[in-house]
Amino acid sequence: MKKRILALVLCLGIALSLFGCAGNIAQSSTVPATPPTEAAVSAAAFPVTVTDAAGREVTIAQAPEKLVSGYYITTSMLIALGLQDKLVGVEAKADSRPIYSLAAPEILELPSVGTAKEFDLEGCAALSPDLVVLPIKLQDTVPALEALGIPVLLANPESLEQLKETVRMLGTATGANDRAAALLDYYDQSAQELASLLEGAEAPSVYLAGNSSYLSTAGGKMYQDTLIQLGGGRNMAGTLEDLYWVEVSYEQILAWDPQVILIAAEADYSREDFLNDPQLASLTAVQSGAVYAMPSAVEAWDSPIPGAMLGSRWIAAMLHEDVYSFEAFCADAAAFYKEFYGFQLDTSLLNG
Repeated sequence: MKKRILALVLCLGIALSLFGCAGNIAQSSTVPATPPTEAAVSAAAFPVTVTDAAGREVTIAQAPEKLVSGYYITTSMLIALGLQDKLVGVEAKADSRPIYSLAAPEILELPSVGTAKEFDLEGCAALSPDLVVLPIKLQDTVPALEALGIPVLLANPESLEQLKETVRMLGTATGANDRAAALLDYYDQSAQELASLLEGAEAPSVYLAGNSSYLSTAGGKMYQDTLIQLGGGRNMAGTLEDLYWVEVSYEQILAWDPQVILIAAEADYSREDFLNDPQLASLTAVQSGAVYAMPSAVEAWDSPIPGAMLGSRWIAAMLHEDVYSFEAFCADAAAFYKEFYGFQLDTSLLNG
């Protein structure tokens, strides 16, 4: 524990000397071909036809200049691809996403097109976009937009592979192929580097507590299972096949008796709430103090967002600090946001 506290203190100074103290993983990350605020778009590449998450083939006649994203994951992805200046409308509650304020504060002033539950079809159409990107939950709105001559792409990044497919799809559809390739390379390199770093290390048993309740968790069919595995852990709920967060009992958690408890980002409760629950007092993780809340001041890394690989890196730092320190993680996180989002991260935000 003293070692981790020291790492937290050291982490505060990283932003001032980012590339001089970056960890091994950060040093080998792919640097985008162009500055983070500009996407290199080749008009000669158009028209292009892409296949979206619903299996629809969509042809985009020319490089889109006006984009609408009705999904926070694709909005963040378009920023990472250097296309924030082309956004004319975004999903509701954009001001609740810290990454927008840090990387592209101008997005906060854009018109809202609503949510997956209450999408503003008329408001979206009024923006006269060249391309609309929506979550697959909104596929019923596609015919109306297409009737107006507006191309629509549906996204469903619910796994690492689907996340990569979404990056590839948007890169092709917008002409930001170089930036998309850099981001895809980053995912592949990160996975390989984590595997090399953790080779031979024992994978501790992990219980991931959901953000709505610590009696909810992610099973083996969810993205979070991959997140834990890449970080060098073993998901105790991995045998559960639910496709969404599943409620479990106190008895089940006690039977699993995980070595480490991880609390999902943006949880409605605190680490102290977990530690002070008398029904969980006998857990090995509680007894040792190995209960860690994922930071959420930048993004929720336990979601399949462009920066999701940072979630696995954070887990690696929590589970295997002997081979990957929290200080190294801070440097790697700062390098990622500098390279793909164009801002200097205040690493004190990563303290949880």
